[in-house]
Amino acid sequence: MNYTHEHLEIQKTMRRFIDERINPHVDAWEAEEAFPAHEVFAGLGALGLLGLNKPEAYGGAGLDYSYAMALAEALGHVRCGGVPMAIGVQTDMCTPALARFGSDELRREFLAPAIAGQTVGCIGVSEPGAGSDVAGLKSHARKDGGDYLISGQKMWITNSLQADWMCMLVNTSDGPVHRNKSLVMVPMDSPGIEKAQKIRKIGMHSSDTGLIYFDEVRVPQRYRIGEEGQGFVYQMQQFQEERLWCAASSLVPLDDCIAETIEWAQQRKLFGGTLADQQWVQFKLAELKTEVEALRALTYRACDLHVQGQDVTELASMAKLKTGRLTREVADTCLQFWGGMGFTWDNRVSRLYRDGRLASIGGGADEVMLGILAKTMGIAKRGSPPGRSHCV
Repeated sequence: MNYTHEHLEIQKTMRRFIDERINPHVDAWEAEEAFPAHEVFAGLGALGLLGLNKPEAYGGAGLDYSYAMALAEALGHVRCGGVPMAIGVQTDMCTPALARFGSDELRREFLAPAIAGQTVGCIGVSEPGAGSDVAGLKSHARKDGGDYLISGQKMWITNSLQADWMCMLVNTSDGPVHRNKSLVMVPMDSPGIEKAQKIRKIGMHSSDTGLIYFDEVRVPQRYRIGEEGQGFVYQMQQFQEERLWCAASSLVPLDDCIAETIEWAQQRKLFGGTLADQQWVQFKLAELKTEVEALRALTYRACDLHVQGQDVTELASMAKLKTGRLTREVADTCLQFWGGMGFTWDNRVSRLYRDGRLASIGGGADEVMLGILAKTMGIAKRGSPPGRSHCV
C-alpha cells in the first residue's frame, strides 16, 4: 500500500489536531480517567475525519478503506492509548455494520450524526460471561408489537458512559447461537438502562469503560441493522476492520517507543560509556525495529486486499496477534533499558507498557486469533467462527 498525497494530507490534518487539541490535555485526562468525547469528536467531525470511508449521502467522504487506515496510523501520534481507542470505536468498530447494512432511515438517524461528531457511539458485545465466546452471550430481546424489549448486561464497553447510542449484539430468538443474534441500535438515554459501574483499569485510563444493565429497554424493531438473526455474521465482518485498526494504530507508538529509548540510551552514562555503546542493546533495538517494519508490511498488505474486496480474516488475525505480542515485547524491553526511569508513572514507555497490554486481550484475545488461524490453515476443524474478548 502506498500513501498518496491525499492520504498524507489527511494524516497531516490529524496530527495537527492532535498537537493542538489532544496532546496538551492527555496527562490531565489520564489523571481524570476520562476525556471530553463530545468535544473532541465534534472537532474531528468538523474536519471530516470521522467518516472517511463512509457513504457521502450520510456525510462521509466515500473513500476506500486505505484512508481509514491512514487515519488510524496517524492516531498513534496521541501520547496515550485511551483517546485513540475511543475514536477508533466511533470510526471502525460501532459504525461499519450500520453503514453497510443499516436502512436509509437508520443511517440518517444514527450514522450521519456520528460522522458529524454530534453523537458518540459504542459497541455492545462483551458480557460478564461472554468475552471470547461471543456466541454465548445472554442478553436477549423479545418482541412486543413493533418493538423489542431488551434485558441483560454488557461489560467492558468503551465510550459507554458518554455514549449517545450503542450498537448492541443481542439474542433476538431462541434459534442456533450463530443465527439467533441481531445488531440493534439502542439509544443510551432509553428508560431501563443503568450505567452501573465505571471500570478501573491498569491502563487506557482516559477511555471510560462501563458495566451497563438493560431492564426491559424498549427499542423499535426498525432499529435493527439488516436482517434479523444475521447479527453474528455482521459482527464477525466488523472485526476485520477493528483488528486492522488495532494494528495500524500501534505502528507510531512502537516506532516512538524505540526512538525515545535510543535517545535515552545515547545519553545514559554507565561503565565509562553510554548504554547505547552496549552491543546487546544495539542489536535488540535493531531487532525490534525490524519486527515493527514487518508488522507494518503485513498490515498494509491486509489493507490492500481488503480494499480489493477480499476476505482478510486470516491476515487481519495475524496482524492483530502480532500487534499484541510485539507491543508487549517492545514496551517491556524498552522499559528495561530505561531502568528506574522506566518504572516511573509519567514515562511514556511505562504508559505504553500499561496501555499496550490490552492489545492481546481486546478486539480478540491472542488465543482467539490463533484459533482462527488454525482453522484458516486447515489444521483445526472448521466450526463456528471464534468469538473474542473485547474491551469495547
